[in-house]
Amino acid sequence: MKANAVKIAEGVYWVGVIHWNSRTFHGYGIPGTTYNAYLVFGEEKTVLIDNVYRGMFEQFDARVRDAFVQEGRDFKIDVFVQNHSEMDHSTFLRETIEKYNLDAEIYASANCIKFLDAQYHNFADLEIKAVATGDELDIGGRTLKFISAPMLHWPDSMFTLLAEDGILFSNDAFGQHVAYSKRFDEDYPLDNLLKEAQKYYANLVTLGSPMLRMKFQELNDTGLIKDIKMIAPCHGQIWTNPEPIIEKYAEWGSGVCKDKITVIYDTMHHSTEKLAYQIAEGIMSEDVEVRMYFMQEDNPDDVITDILDSKAIALGAPTMMNKPFPRIGNMMYWLDCVNFKGTGSEKNALIFSSKGWGGGAVVKLQRDLEDAGFTVTDTLDVLFVPDEGVLDEAFEKGAKLARSIKE
Repeated sequence: MKANAVKIAEGVYWVGVIHWNSRTFHGYGIPGTTYNAYLVFGEEKTVLIDNVYRGMFEQFDARVRDAFVQEGRDFKIDVFVQNHSEMDHSTFLRETIEKYNLDAEIYASANCIKFLDAQYHNFADLEIKAVATGDELDIGGRTLKFISAPMLHWPDSMFTLLAEDGILFSNDAFGQHVAYSKRFDEDYPLDNLLKEAQKYYANLVTLGSPMLRMKFQELNDTGLIKDIKMIAPCHGQIWTNPEPIIEKYAEWGSGVCKDKITVIYDTMHHSTEKLAYQIAEGIMSEDVEVRMYFMQEDNPDDVITDILDSKAIALGAPTMMNKPFPRIGNMMYWLDCVNFKGTGSEKNALIFSSKGWGGGAVVKLQRDLEDAGFTVTDTLDVLFVPDEGVLDEAFEKGAKLARSIKE
C-alpha cells in the first residue's frame, strides 16, 4: 500500500490514518474520523508519538515509511511515546516496535503502562519507562517535555511538548471526529471545526472539566501555555493557530454558557409535545435561544453538545406505568455518564410531563437530573391532554426559566 506522510514542521510528520467510513465512536455518531500519529526526527533519535486503530496498520505503516523516505533516514524508530493506551491509539504498538526496533526506548505514564498490559497482555518482555510532568527527553537538538494530563480523557492520558517547535501532541484533548483530506485547521472553515470540537468535548471531556481547569492553571503558572505554537491532537485537524481551540476549552471547562436553553422531550400521544412547544415559545418570548430535540428521532450525543453551552434545559416525558416513558432512558443514561457535576456550570432544569392518572415520571426524572448535576427549579405535571389554560401555564414556565438564566 502507498500513502503519503504530511510534513507539519521541519522534521515532524503526520503519519496517521483516515477512517472514512466510521459512523460511530465512543457511542456517538460521527462523519468519519482520523487516528493521528506523529513521527519526529531529532539529530540523534527518531520518535513515534502514538499509534492507530485496528484494521489501519497498512495505511499507517505506508505513511511511516514515506516519512523516512522524505527525510532520507534509515527505517529505524529509536523512541516510542504512548500518550494514552486506548485501543484507537495503541492497537499496533507492539507490531510497530517489532518491525522498527525491538530495542527502542518506550515512554508512557504509569497508568498507561498498566492499561497497556491489561488490554494486550504482550508487553511483559519490554521495558516501558514511566514519565510524568517535569520529565524530559533529549533526542538530539530537540527536547520532548512530558506533561501529565489525567482524565483528559482517561486516567492514563498525558501530553508531549516538542519544546523547540512549540508543538503540543495532546492525544485526545483538543480533537474532533472528522475525516478530511487535508490536515490543518486553516484548510477548513473555523466555525465547522469548532462545532465538531464542541461535540467532541461535550461527549468525551466534560467529565474531566475540573482536571482541565487545573491543567490550564498549571500551564499558565509554568509559562508553558505561551510555548504552544501548534496543537497536534490524535483525532481530526491539527491546530496551526491554537488560540481559538484553547479559548473554547477554557470556556467549556469553566462552564461559560450562552443565553440558551435546550428543550428535550419524548411523547406518546403528543400531549408532552404540546407542552414542549409552548415552553419553547415562552423561552423565545424572552429573547433566549432555544434548541429543540425529539428523542424518538434525535441522538443523545447531539443533545449533549447543545447542553454544554446552555444555561438550562427543559426535559419532558410522559408517564408510563408510573415511570418516565422508557424511550427517554437512553438520554438519561447519557446525561448520567457525561455528568455536569463540577463543570463550573450551574445548569437549571424544568421538568414537564403528561400523565394518565397517578403520575410518577417527574419524581424519577428529577432524581436522575440532580444526580447528573442539574438543579431542578420547576416542574409541570399535566393530566392527560393540556387545555388552553395549561398551555398558557407551560408558556409562562418557559418564560420564567428564560428570565432566570438572564438574571
